[in-house]
Amino acid sequence: GGEELGSSQTTPAARYDLSGTRAALLLSVIHGRPGAQHDVEALGTLCQALSFKTTLRTDPTAQAFQEELAQFRECLDAHRTPVSCALVALMAHGGPQGQLLGADGREVWPEALVQELSRCRALCGCPKIFLLQACRGGEWGPTPHLPPPVLASHTQPSATQDLLSTFFRKPERCVAYRDETGSDFIQTLVEVFRADPGREVLELLTEVCRGRGRALGRGVLGPDCPERRKASLEIRSSLRRRLCLQA
Repeated sequence: GGEELGSSQTTPAARYDLSGTRAALLLSVIHGRPGAQHDVEALGTLCQALSFKTTLRTDPTAQAFQEELAQFRECLDAHRTPVSCALVALMAHGGPQGQLLGADGREVWPEALVQELSRCRALCGCPKIFLLQACRGGEWGPTPHLPPPVLASHTQPSATQDLLSTFFRKPERCVAYRDETGSDFIQTLVEVFRADPGREVLELLTEVCRGRGRALGRGVLGPDCPERRKASLEIRSSLRRRLCLQA
Protein backbone atom coordinates (compact mmCIF):
# COMPACT_ATOMS: atom_id res chain seq x y z
CA GLY A 1 0.00 0.00 0.00
CA GLY A 2 1.03 3.59 -0.48
CA GLU A 3 2.05 6.06 2.20
CA GLU A 4 -0.89 7.34 4.21
CA LEU A 5 -1.58 11.03 3.71
CA GLY A 6 -2.49 13.31 6.56
CA SER A 7 -0.59 11.27 9.13
CA SER A 8 0.00 12.96 12.46
CA GLN A 9 3.57 11.66 12.48
CA THR A 10 6.09 14.49 12.35
CA THR A 11 8.71 13.80 9.70
CA PRO A 12 12.25 15.21 10.01
CA ALA A 13 11.55 17.51 7.04
CA ALA A 14 8.65 19.07 8.95
CA ARG A 15 10.98 20.31 11.70
CA TYR A 16 13.80 22.81 11.59
CA ASP A 17 17.24 21.26 11.68
CA LEU A 18 18.94 22.76 14.74
CA SER A 19 22.13 20.71 14.56
CA GLY A 20 24.20 23.79 13.73
CA THR A 21 25.27 26.68 15.92
CA ARG A 22 22.61 28.50 17.91
CA ALA A 23 23.25 32.14 18.72
CA ALA A 24 21.44 34.49 21.10
CA LEU A 25 21.72 38.24 21.60
CA LEU A 26 20.27 39.76 24.77
CA LEU A 27 19.92 43.56 24.82
CA SER A 28 18.49 45.00 28.02
CA VAL A 29 18.19 48.45 29.52
CA ILE A 30 18.87 47.90 33.22
CA HIS A 31 19.09 51.47 34.49
CA GLY A 32 15.75 52.71 35.78
CA ARG A 33 14.08 49.32 35.29
CA PRO A 34 13.97 47.54 38.69
CA GLY A 35 14.10 43.77 38.31
CA ALA A 36 15.51 43.88 34.79
CA GLN A 37 18.75 42.26 35.96
CA HIS A 38 16.76 39.22 37.11
CA ASP A 39 15.28 38.91 33.63
CA VAL A 40 18.74 39.01 32.07
CA GLU A 41 20.04 36.34 34.43
CA ALA A 42 17.02 34.05 33.98
CA LEU A 43 16.98 34.36 30.20
CA GLY A 44 20.75 33.88 29.99
CA THR A 45 20.52 30.68 32.03
CA LEU A 46 17.72 29.40 29.78
CA CYS A 47 19.71 30.15 26.63
CA GLN A 48 22.69 28.30 28.04
CA ALA A 49 20.51 25.29 28.87
CA LEU A 50 19.20 25.31 25.29
CA SER A 51 22.75 25.38 23.86
CA PHE A 52 22.71 28.97 22.61
CA LYS A 53 26.00 30.87 22.42
CA THR A 54 24.87 34.06 24.12
CA THR A 55 26.00 37.66 23.83
CA LEU A 56 24.73 40.12 26.46
CA ARG A 57 24.76 43.90 26.30
CA THR A 58 23.21 46.03 29.03
CA ASP A 59 22.07 49.64 28.89
CA PRO A 60 22.50 50.08 25.13
CA THR A 61 21.67 53.46 23.65
CA ALA A 62 19.19 53.58 20.77
CA GLN A 63 22.08 53.64 18.32
CA ALA A 64 23.76 50.76 20.12
CA PHE A 65 20.63 48.62 19.68
CA GLN A 66 21.05 48.95 15.92
CA GLU A 67 24.83 48.55 16.02
CA GLU A 68 24.65 45.42 18.18
CA LEU A 69 22.18 43.81 15.76
CA ALA A 70 24.44 44.69 12.83
CA GLN A 71 27.49 43.23 14.59
CA PHE A 72 25.51 40.13 15.56
CA ARG A 73 24.51 39.63 11.91
CA GLU A 74 28.06 40.12 10.68
CA CYS A 75 29.43 37.61 13.18
CA LEU A 76 26.91 35.01 12.09
CA ASP A 77 27.70 35.58 8.41
CA ALA A 78 31.39 35.13 9.19
CA HIS A 79 30.82 31.94 11.18
CA ARG A 80 32.85 29.03 9.81
CA THR A 81 30.28 26.36 10.62
CA PRO A 82 26.53 26.31 9.80
CA VAL A 83 24.20 28.43 11.92
CA SER A 84 20.78 26.92 12.59
CA CYS A 85 18.88 29.37 14.80
CA ALA A 86 19.06 32.87 16.27
CA LEU A 87 17.28 34.35 19.28
CA VAL A 88 17.20 38.09 20.02
CA ALA A 89 15.70 39.50 23.22
CA LEU A 90 14.99 43.22 23.43
CA MET A 91 14.12 44.54 26.88
CA ALA A 92 13.61 48.26 27.50
CA HIS A 93 11.14 51.03 28.18
CA GLY A 94 8.77 51.53 25.27
CA GLY A 95 6.56 54.12 23.62
CA PRO A 96 2.87 54.12 22.63
CA GLN A 97 3.57 53.38 18.97
CA GLY A 98 5.72 50.34 19.66
CA GLN A 99 9.12 51.99 19.71
CA LEU A 100 11.83 51.00 22.21
CA LEU A 101 13.76 53.54 24.25
CA GLY A 102 17.52 53.16 24.58
CA ALA A 103 19.39 53.98 27.78
CA ASP A 104 19.80 57.50 26.37
CA GLY A 105 16.02 57.92 26.06
CA ARG A 106 16.13 57.99 22.27
CA GLU A 107 13.86 55.82 20.13
CA VAL A 108 14.63 52.72 18.11
CA TRP A 109 12.06 50.78 16.13
CA PRO A 110 11.91 46.98 16.60
CA GLU A 111 11.01 46.57 12.93
CA ALA A 112 14.38 48.03 11.96
CA LEU A 113 16.13 45.51 14.21
CA VAL A 114 14.14 42.63 12.73
CA GLN A 115 15.02 43.85 9.24
CA GLU A 116 18.70 43.95 10.15
CA LEU A 117 18.70 40.28 11.10
CA SER A 118 16.66 39.35 8.02
CA ARG A 119 19.68 40.35 5.94
CA CYS A 120 21.79 37.61 7.54
CA ARG A 121 22.85 35.16 4.83
CA ALA A 122 23.83 32.52 7.40
CA LEU A 123 20.23 32.43 8.68
CA CYS A 124 18.55 31.98 5.31
CA GLY A 125 15.81 29.39 5.83
CA CYS A 126 16.56 29.24 9.57
CA PRO A 127 14.26 30.27 12.44
CA LYS A 128 14.80 33.73 13.89
CA ILE A 129 13.16 34.38 17.26
CA PHE A 130 12.57 37.86 18.68
CA LEU A 131 11.40 38.43 22.26
CA LEU A 132 10.32 41.98 23.12
CA GLN A 133 9.52 43.14 26.65
CA ALA A 134 8.42 46.77 26.82
CA CYS A 135 5.56 49.05 27.78
CA ARG A 136 3.48 50.90 25.23
CA GLY A 137 2.40 53.72 27.49
CA GLY A 138 1.19 54.26 31.06
CA GLU A 139 -2.32 52.85 31.13
CA TRP A 140 -3.31 49.61 32.86
CA GLY A 141 -4.71 46.75 30.84
CA PRO A 142 -7.93 44.69 30.93
CA THR A 143 -9.33 42.95 33.98
CA PRO A 144 -8.45 39.24 34.40
CA HIS A 145 -11.70 37.87 32.98
CA LEU A 146 -10.72 39.19 29.56
CA PRO A 147 -8.43 36.71 27.76
CA PRO A 148 -5.07 38.02 26.54
CA PRO A 149 -5.04 38.40 22.74
CA VAL A 150 -2.90 36.14 20.59
CA LEU A 151 -2.11 37.07 17.02
CA ALA A 152 -0.43 34.47 14.85
CA SER A 153 0.02 35.78 11.33
CA HIS A 154 1.56 33.66 8.62
CA THR A 155 3.06 35.79 5.86
CA GLN A 156 4.11 34.89 2.36
CA PRO A 157 7.82 34.03 1.93
CA SER A 158 9.84 37.22 2.11
CA ALA A 159 13.05 38.60 3.54
CA THR A 160 11.71 37.98 7.05
CA GLN A 161 10.37 34.46 6.54
CA ASP A 162 10.97 31.90 9.29
CA LEU A 163 10.44 34.65 11.83
CA LEU A 164 8.85 34.30 15.26
CA SER A 165 8.22 37.49 17.22
CA THR A 166 6.80 37.43 20.71
CA PHE A 167 5.74 40.74 22.23
CA PHE A 168 5.07 41.29 25.87
CA ARG A 169 4.22 44.89 25.36
CA LYS A 170 0.66 45.64 26.29
CA PRO A 171 -1.89 46.93 23.77
CA GLU A 172 -1.33 50.52 22.70
CA ARG A 173 -0.93 53.04 25.55
CA CYS A 174 -0.65 50.28 28.19
CA VAL A 175 2.10 49.19 30.57
CA ALA A 176 3.97 45.89 30.80
CA TYR A 177 4.37 44.35 34.24
CA ARG A 178 7.74 44.22 35.98
CA ASP A 179 8.86 44.52 39.59
CA GLU A 180 11.99 43.94 41.65
CA THR A 181 11.87 40.20 40.86
CA GLY A 182 11.69 40.65 37.09
CA SER A 183 9.03 40.99 34.42
CA ASP A 184 6.01 38.71 34.23
CA PHE A 185 6.73 37.83 30.61
CA ILE A 186 10.39 36.82 30.89
CA GLN A 187 10.02 35.03 34.22
CA THR A 188 6.96 33.09 33.04
CA LEU A 189 8.56 32.26 29.70
CA VAL A 190 11.67 30.88 31.41
CA GLU A 191 9.53 28.87 33.83
CA VAL A 192 7.44 27.32 31.04
CA PHE A 193 10.36 26.59 28.71
CA ARG A 194 12.47 24.98 31.44
CA ALA A 195 9.56 22.76 32.47
CA ASP A 196 9.14 21.22 29.01
CA PRO A 197 12.04 22.25 26.71
CA GLY A 198 11.35 19.57 24.10
CA ARG A 199 7.89 20.87 23.28
CA GLU A 200 7.19 22.87 20.11
CA VAL A 201 7.96 26.55 20.67
CA LEU A 202 4.60 27.93 19.54
CA GLU A 203 2.86 25.55 21.94
CA LEU A 204 5.09 26.71 24.77
CA LEU A 205 4.38 30.36 23.98
CA THR A 206 0.68 29.62 24.01
CA GLU A 207 1.13 28.23 27.53
CA VAL A 208 2.90 31.47 28.48
CA CYS A 209 0.04 33.44 26.96
CA ARG A 210 -2.53 31.45 28.92
CA GLY A 211 -0.86 32.69 32.05
CA ARG A 212 0.70 29.54 33.39
CA GLY A 213 2.75 30.71 36.36
CA ARG A 214 3.44 34.08 37.95
CA ALA A 215 1.13 37.05 37.50
CA LEU A 216 0.33 36.40 33.86
CA GLY A 217 -2.46 34.16 35.09
CA ARG A 218 -3.73 35.82 38.24
CA GLY A 219 -3.31 39.46 37.27
CA VAL A 220 -1.49 42.14 39.26
CA LEU A 221 -2.25 45.23 41.26
CA GLY A 222 -0.52 48.43 40.25
CA PRO A 223 -0.26 52.02 41.52
CA ASP A 224 -3.68 53.72 41.69
CA CYS A 225 -5.22 50.53 40.28
CA PRO A 226 -7.89 49.02 42.61
CA GLU A 227 -8.56 45.98 40.42
CA ARG A 228 -6.22 43.29 39.23
CA ARG A 229 -5.13 43.68 35.62
CA LYS A 230 -4.00 40.90 33.32
CA ALA A 231 -0.94 40.91 31.10
CA SER A 232 -1.27 40.59 27.35
CA LEU A 233 1.00 38.64 25.05
CA GLU A 234 1.11 38.88 21.29
CA ILE A 235 2.66 36.21 19.07
CA ARG A 236 3.47 36.75 15.40
CA SER A 237 4.81 33.86 13.38
CA SER A 238 5.84 33.15 9.80
CA LEU A 239 7.56 29.90 10.74
CA ARG A 240 7.14 27.24 8.06
CA ARG A 241 8.15 24.21 10.12
CA ARG A 242 7.88 22.97 13.67
CA LEU A 243 10.45 24.53 15.96
CA CYS A 244 11.67 22.45 18.92
CA LEU A 245 14.68 23.75 20.80
CA GLN A 246 15.49 20.46 22.51
CA ALA A 247 15.26 16.98 21.02
